[in-house]
Amino acid sequence: MPLFNITDFSEKLSTGQRLLGIDPGAKTAGLALSDVMLMVASPYGVLKREKLSIMARKIAEIASEQDVGALVVGLPLSMDGGFGPAAQAARDWAQALSDQIGIAAVLWDERFSSSVVNRTIIGEADLSRKRRGEIVDKMAAAYMLQGVLDYLSMQRSRHSQSFEE
Repeated sequence: MPLFNITDFSEKLSTGQRLLGIDPGAKTAGLALSDVMLMVASPYGVLKREKLSIMARKIAEIASEQDVGALVVGLPLSMDGGFGPAAQAARDWAQALSDQIGIAAVLWDERFSSSVVNRTIIGEADLSRKRRGEIVDKMAAAYMLQGVLDYLSMQRSRHSQSFEE
């Protein structure tokens, strides 16, 4: 399946389906799910990074159980917004995953998701370093997915305003 840009992607979503946010890291991939109204992202879980075929099977199971209509995969752009080796690897991984499980995907800039979550957890939650490590990936996936949901909401709002004029 092709990777969609966010504008084309929003037109492909079916009513009542969820989005699955995936923040792929070196050792784990954080997962988050949207609600069916595409308004709120919630942390879902973490998958150990394994062969793509194994991860694809696990992600396909989650997608089936949760009625996921599309994937949002984190894109680690360089700090200057450039498309470096890490971004290329994430793009290739997202493309291969989408092809294997037959679910459309879109890439979303996730440069600051882990650092924002870490700062929030350190500042507001009294968690040990070990416990923080267990939740950061899925919280970062939720943070990233919420960015997509907020963007889609803004697009829907603009679209409805253009019909009112």
